[in-house]
Amino acid sequence: MPSHPLRVAVVCSSNQNRSMEAHNILSKRGFDVRSFGTGSHVKLPGPAPDKPNVYDFKTTYEQMYNDLVRKDKELYTQNGILHMLDRNKRIKSRPERFQSCKEQFDLVITCEERVYDQVLEDLSSREQETFTPVHVINVDIQDNHEEATLGAFLICELCQCIQHTDDMENEMDELLQDFEDKSNRPFLHTVCFY
Repeated sequence: MPSHPLRVAVVCSSNQNRSMEAHNILSKRGFDVRSFGTGSHVKLPGPAPDKPNVYDFKTTYEQMYNDLVRKDKELYTQNGILHMLDRNKRIKSRPERFQSCKEQFDLVITCEERVYDQVLEDLSSREQETFTPVHVINVDIQDNHEEATLGAFLICELCQCIQHTDDMENEMDELLQDFEDKSNRPFLHTVCFY
């Protein structure tokens, strides 16, 4: 078992739905967790699929919430976006980009393969300083409320199992294989170094 609480980062594209749902669940379970997005901007559904609401990562969840209430309170209440933003602003003030964070984590969990690739690209471009390993694991989660909730519980269960391993470095592959079989989802896994 690791001698310190597992430092976990959960990453999706906009740090809105999947990563924030997992952040919420993991923090309630006592994990040292942060959440991030990897996109160049934050995108939320708009009035049509080709008209998303686009925000800078510096925009707070409160500002997004107020903007969407002003634009069409009924639409954004009905589609669950205001509820999601309300949850998010209780967890932290604004979305964050993974590429802007220089903190070190034991485990980085991504919610889709494209985000996994972006995280690996970012980590490999950093200068290695401590040669401390970080396990990057991808769990594909569809970007909707129900799948985000189910995915968050799966991520939490995975983190709990990893937290209780005696030798994370040597037991990870077997543990992930067990989770793949149990969840019927493929997991990607790479070890990088800080």
